[in-house]
Amino acid sequence: MNHDSYSDATIRAILSDVKVIAMVGASANAVRPSYFVLKHLLDRGYRVHPVNPGLAGQEILGCRVYASLAEIPEPVDMVDIFRNAEAAAAIVEEAIALSQRPKVIWMQLGVRNDAAAARAEDVGMTVVMNRCPKIELGRLSSEIAWMGVNSRTISAKRAPQLKAGKFQKLGLRTTFQRD
Repeated sequence: MNHDSYSDATIRAILSDVKVIAMVGASANAVRPSYFVLKHLLDRGYRVHPVNPGLAGQEILGCRVYASLAEIPEPVDMVDIFRNAEAAAAIVEEAIALSQRPKVIWMQLGVRNDAAAARAEDVGMTVVMNRCPKIELGRLSSEIAWMGVNSRTISAKRAPQLKAGKFQKLGLRTTFQRD
């Protein structure tokens, strides 16, 4: 697969299909990108399992933190890697060793490891590199355009107003009531 660009259809299909995400490198620090990406994914209805050996047993945003992918008590659909490119290879090997392999390996912005990607693709996983699911969700729903970022979506239509207690989320899923 060409990892220099991904079609909107590919990203949309991944983000529509995925329900359970393991976030490797999650942080409890509210100013770290992994923290607000975790929060955003939770707000959009995904089940997210933070993975960080230094925080194992604690909670981030109400989610129990695990030391490794193998400790997560349910199969995950996607592994979101918030670690450097060198660490990606070991994380991919850990994902491959799971009894139920994730469908997707997603490497965050600035993370690209072609050898790890090839290894994951060799066993049937889909790989996305140097992208952020939070940004892609916002871009595909045109939500990010409200902040002046080019979403490559042209529309003169105003976003529909939602009832109190609801919010817009990726158009691939339905809007739901916040707890």
